[in-house]
Amino acid sequence: MLNKLVCLADTVSQYTGRCVAWLTLMMMLLTCLIVLLRYGFDIGSIAIQESVLYLHALVFMLGAAYTFKDDEHVRVDVFYREFSTSKKAWVNIIGGVFLLLPFTLYTAYLSIDYVSASWRVLETSAEPGGLPFVYLLKTLIPMMMVSLIIQGVADIVKNIGIINAVKSAKRT
Repeated sequence: MLNKLVCLADTVSQYTGRCVAWLTLMMMLLTCLIVLLRYGFDIGSIAIQESVLYLHALVFMLGAAYTFKDDEHVRVDVFYREFSTSKKAWVNIIGGVFLLLPFTLYTAYLSIDYVSASWRVLETSAEPGGLPFVYLLKTLIPMMMVSLIIQGVADIVKNIGIINAVKSAKRT
């Protein structure tokens, strides 16, 4: 049962990560359009500029669990890279239980009022001509935390399995 849940979490993170990766192409194309319009035709557009910002937020915040799943996140691994598989698993479990989960749970909790206030007024950009979707942008905060919590729990379960497999291999 736990393996199925881990596989489901991994699959969702993988799919989400691959989908948002395509948004980087859109960001690049929009950035080129902004430069062309600004310097080629002397036309500026706050909405297009903000759309690049929104896409960047989508890539970063919805891609975080995918990055974590593939162990591509930032890690100070001065010692970690030399650890055995079992020690790495222990570091991952301890880091997940005592760092990742408390941080993400607390941030998710703190973001509830912040996002709710934005949704109550359907917050829009403070810039004239900006996008009217700030409330959607702020919604990415709890979404990121939930996806990291799910992927973090899946990672903890995977690493418990690694430790159990190492123990079983030593017994035989």
